[in-house]
This record gives sequence, structure tokens and C-alpha cells, in this order.
Amino acid sequence: MMTSLPPFKLERFFAQYEFQVKYLLSPSDCEALSMRELLAMADPDSLRLWEQLSLGYTESQGLPALRDEVSRLYPSLQAEDVLILTPEEGIFIAMNTLLEPGDHMITISPAYQSLYEIARSRGIEVTPWQVRPTESGWRLDIDELARAITARTRLLVINFPHNPTGYLPSKSELAAILALAARHGLCVFSDEMYRFLEYSPQQRLPAVCAWPDYERGISLSGLSKSFALPGLRIGWLATRDRQVMQKWLMFKDYTTICSSAPSEVLALMALRARDQIVQRNLAIIQSNTLAAERFFAEFPGLFGWRKPNAGSVAFVEWLGQETVELFCQAVLDTKGVMIVPGSMFDLTASYFRLGLGRRNFPEAIMRLRDYLIE
Repeated sequence: MMTSLPPFKLERFFAQYEFQVKYLLSPSDCEALSMRELLAMADPDSLRLWEQLSLGYTESQGLPALRDEVSRLYPSLQAEDVLILTPEEGIFIAMNTLLEPGDHMITISPAYQSLYEIARSRGIEVTPWQVRPTESGWRLDIDELARAITARTRLLVINFPHNPTGYLPSKSELAAILALAARHGLCVFSDEMYRFLEYSPQQRLPAVCAWPDYERGISLSGLSKSFALPGLRIGWLATRDRQVMQKWLMFKDYTTICSSAPSEVLALMALRARDQIVQRNLAIIQSNTLAAERFFAEFPGLFGWRKPNAGSVAFVEWLGQETVELFCQAVLDTKGVMIVPGSMFDLTASYFRLGLGRRNFPEAIMRLRDYLIE
């Protein structure tokens, strides 16, 4: 039975503070591209589409040229295997079409709230699979996953690179996860919004939707994080399961029906310039990571720093005497710097998310330093 959705803690927090303060120390996206910057990267074909664009309805599944460009990211997939939508819409559609009340699902935790809350509101039992801190970084225990699977388990939700920890498993670890899912007949929903922000190309995992010998993989991705274009509101679901795709298309008729025509063409430009955009974003992240390491080395008694493996966020342990919520609120009130406490991810331990993708990160973290030394 459908129950009402609880408040989306993280999004309500951002709605309250994001546009009221100058400094955000916890955003998950990278420094947004300007329209001028994106148009300067456009290839002649997409620029022609932009100049001749008609502002009418678009195809429900998405602009064919855009779907074709997305499919190039995934070996063995075609344009027909891609559905263009907003990223949050992709989660909503998937959780309403892949599961039925009474089913059981397992989700990586901590996680973006809609990855589990939408399913829970529909009467699906949800078991968290914890990413845990270790001396050498963050880790998942595959034996813990195996113990969580029941006869009613239908779906496994994963997210790599992981938000909020920056954890990234090895290819062999991902292979073991998918082998376990295949053995139990599970569908795997993989949130890959931070894919392409690996710190070296050798780290990049194959997309779950294109994993060899596993036909039940679904990948969610989009332009909000790795491509620094959250304002376009463009993402996609990709799968080789054509029956699932038909369910998504029918459900989408009750959500957005189709995507924004300008956003689709601008998204096409971005994907065709993806190497340039990703390198620009990685340069920002790498510079900010060095600044973060210097900062946390100065205050070892107050913070537990674990360098992320990939992506634009890190999860930092707060070791101070006050609660992490009081710490974040005090920094906000006195220095105008917004920090997201771990409770926004339903976590009781004392952590906060650190965003590494914005250009004013060094200035923001120096304001935090001012707070600590005053």
C-alpha cells in the first residue's frame, strides 16, 4: 500500500540555505558551466540544431541524436536502450516499475534518500548495505550483502562512485557483486551519476547496464554532476531489457511526458565535448582535494579525513565535542558557510559531506578555518 513520502531531508536543507548563503562547502556537483562556455564547445551539427530549434514537444523517449550519443558511452547498447529524463525522475520511474508491494530490496547506505524512500513508501521492505569506514578508507562487505538476500529480494541498488563517501570498488569487487546478484536473479539499479570523475581512467568501472553476461543491469546517469550542467535537468536510464524499457515509457507518460527541447540539444553539445568538460572538472576537484588535505592536517584532533577514491564529494568525520549538527549550524550562522551533516543521509554517526567541485572551495574552507581558530 502506498504511504506518503517523508520530507527529503537533503533537498529541504538545500532549499532552505543554498541560495541564502555565499559559500557552500557540501555541494555534490562541479562548478556549473555557463551558456557561453558550453556553446563555445559545440560541434557544428549541434550548433546548427540549436540555432534552428523549434520549441515544441519532443519525442517521449528523447531526442534520437541525444540517445545515440548516450548509447556510445555503453558498449553493446543502442539508442533504443536509452530513456532521456531528469535524474530524479529516473529513480521515481524505476522504483515504481521494478518492484511490487511486499518485495524486498537492498540498497547501499548511506545513500541519496530517494534511492530507498520511494520504494519504502510503496510497501517494499528495504535493507541497507553499509559502506563502512576503515583505516585505509571506505569499504563494503560482500558477505554482508549475501546474508541480506532473501527469497523476496528483487532489487539491489548500488552507487559508484559513491555519494557521500567517494568510495569506489575495484572491478573485481563489482564483478563479485553482480555475480551474486545474478545467482539470485536480482535486478541491479546502478546510480552512476558521478561516473567519469575517477581520478585516473584505469579506475573507471564498466557501466552496469553494459556488463557482459548480465542482462538485468540498469544504469542511471546524467549531466548534473560529472558534466557540471545541473540546470539542464537532463539524465537517462539505460538497459538492455526492452520489456523494462516499455514499462518506463508508459510510466513516463504520467510524469514529464517528454524532455525540454533546449536542454536536449545543449546536452548533446555537452556529451560531444565530454572529454574537455570532464578534464576541466577533474582539475578543480584535484586542486580542492589538495587544499582539503592541507586543511585537515592542521586540525587532526577535530576531523577524521578519508580521501575519496573518485567523484566530487568526501565524507569527513567530526571529532569535536559538540554534535555535528550543532557544529554545522554554528558555522552557517557565524560564517555563512553551509555544511551538510550526515543526518541528512539518515546517518547517526558524526560525519559531514564535503563538496570538492566548486571553484570557491579554498575561500569557503578558509572561512571554516577562521571559525575554528577564533
